[in-house]
Amino acid sequence: MTSSAPVSRLYRATVEYDGTELLGFQIQAQGRTVQGELERVLQKVTGRLTRVIGSGRTDAGVHARGQVIAFRSAWRHTAADLQRALNALLPPDIAVLDLLPAPDDFHPRFSARERWYRYQLGTWPGHSPLRCRYAWEVGPGLDIEAMKQAAEALVGTYDFAAFGQPPQGDNTVRQVISAQWSEQPPYLVFDIRANAFLRRMVRTIVGTLVEVGQGRRSAGDVARLRDSRDRSQAAPPAPPQGLILMAVSYPDYD
Repeated sequence: MTSSAPVSRLYRATVEYDGTELLGFQIQAQGRTVQGELERVLQKVTGRLTRVIGSGRTDAGVHARGQVIAFRSAWRHTAADLQRALNALLPPDIAVLDLLPAPDDFHPRFSARERWYRYQLGTWPGHSPLRCRYAWEVGPGLDIEAMKQAAEALVGTYDFAAFGQPPQGDNTVRQVISAQWSEQPPYLVFDIRANAFLRRMVRTIVGTLVEVGQGRRSAGDVARLRDSRDRSQAAPPAPPQGLILMAVSYPDYD
């Protein structure tokens, strides 16, 4: 008597990674990426080519504590067994934090209702070889109160064309739920939550707010820049190593 073939089902997982030596999330023709490493290990574990979909495409050098992925597999054992098998083969800079079966209509990008990004600034004097992997070293002397005031102009539903590029065919209107600076030694931390983000939106916002803190712009300039929808008027994007995708929320599925 032969056993029946396993049924393919959808799985959802939360992935953490140190993006320092990764070329971003999306698979590339050459170089290590998060998607590429996950698909490579899934093929080893399951014996089949498996496509991984992520909640967002983080850039090269960007980190994540809460990237959410989904994939289909005819895995015969438990989800916990699959998680252990993947983590046993993944490189040290990528880990699967949890893995569960998901409803067939779940999509890590389109089912998401809120994304939370964190950006870390280093305001210490000099250079820290360890801390610089996870922060933009801007040095001391920032006007933090002015940066907090400027960030208030970002909260709400606006056209954020001045701060980023949309996915192909999408518009540039986004709803920012909160945007706050806080001192969390040794870092100055910017937390921003929104229904979705444009490409490089968070890093461009941070670069612009740092210019406010340095006195190169006024706090009111951020609202004027927002309304201009002119990307050329914003600051260059902050470097990638300070950015962390913290979490993605799915209230309809949690």
